[in-house]
Amino acid sequence: MAYTDIDKPSDYFNTVLYTGNGSTQSITGVGFQPDWVWLKQRNTTRSHWLFDIVRGATERLHSDDTNAEATESTTLTSFDSDGFTLGSGTGVNQSSGTYASWNWLADNTSGSSNTDGSITSTVSANTTSGFSIVSYTGNGIAGATIGHGLGTTPGMIITKTRNTTQPWRVYHKGVDASAPEDYGMILNDSSARDNDNTAWNDTAPTSSVFSVGTSANTNGSGNTFIAYCFAEKKGFSKFGSYTGNGSTDGTFCFTGFKPAWVLLKNTTGDNWTLLDNKRNTYNPASARLLANLNLAEASSSTIDFYSNGFKLLRTDAGENGSGVNYIYMCFAEEPFVSSAGTPCPAR
Repeated sequence: MAYTDIDKPSDYFNTVLYTGNGSTQSITGVGFQPDWVWLKQRNTTRSHWLFDIVRGATERLHSDDTNAEATESTTLTSFDSDGFTLGSGTGVNQSSGTYASWNWLADNTSGSSNTDGSITSTVSANTTSGFSIVSYTGNGIAGATIGHGLGTTPGMIITKTRNTTQPWRVYHKGVDASAPEDYGMILNDSSARDNDNTAWNDTAPTSSVFSVGTSANTNGSGNTFIAYCFAEKKGFSKFGSYTGNGSTDGTFCFTGFKPAWVLLKNTTGDNWTLLDNKRNTYNPASARLLANLNLAEASSSTIDFYSNGFKLLRTDAGENGSGVNYIYMCFAEEPFVSSAGTPCPAR
């Protein structure tokens, strides 16, 4: 029996904190060359900044707005062997500003052509960690398919138009128990799930492709898109759901690993809560950022990270409302049990 697919999760995902210097600087300590970098200033109101190797350094998107991609020459200027280099842009490197960076590994290339779908895509994929970055151009045709390169079915897909103002669209397997492909979420706002067959064409993704309908969010004709695709890997990632109980002795979510990073969302409507193990190095994890808002960090969440999952300790509707369905995206600090069968220590 395999206990985990990945013994050292930090080879594929890692959080690095840094302080801005208002000039240029290289951020190191990631442990690998990151292919997707998500940055947020913690100590003031400022947008989230997202960069990836397929679109290229300096090409930014914001998770908290609908803006099209823009070139920002003084932001993230290169992806490096142990991190990334920043210019003087205040969004990513304000003097004395405190920042969090979340870093994922794809395949360290700008991608290759994938013809698995009816739309040819450009894919940078890491099949070991279950993460791929996918670029494609929409054709506006219902039932179009796009190759994702994972070799296994994704549990979560986040997509954004690059050349036009459109919302971020999210597919998540936990949004509905029977037919998650019938529903979608919006990353840049707090809205509830919606039943829109034009987003994912009411068609579940497969081990080779995901489907899109006619929505401008996922397949506008002639529009360019970027998609971040994730498949579960034992001991490394989990894309699940839970029902809140409205109690300070809240729901426990078994992940099979000690969490390093959690993004969760009330599917009936509330903000996207983002927590990690570097901004809080011991329980509870309370330093909250909101992926859909540009707000500064606040100590308003209460979640415990355990060796095999996380537990909600707050009654707030954003995280643990009674009877409410939540989805989450979670990456590991370390597996509960190593591939050799050795238990890993509790947090």
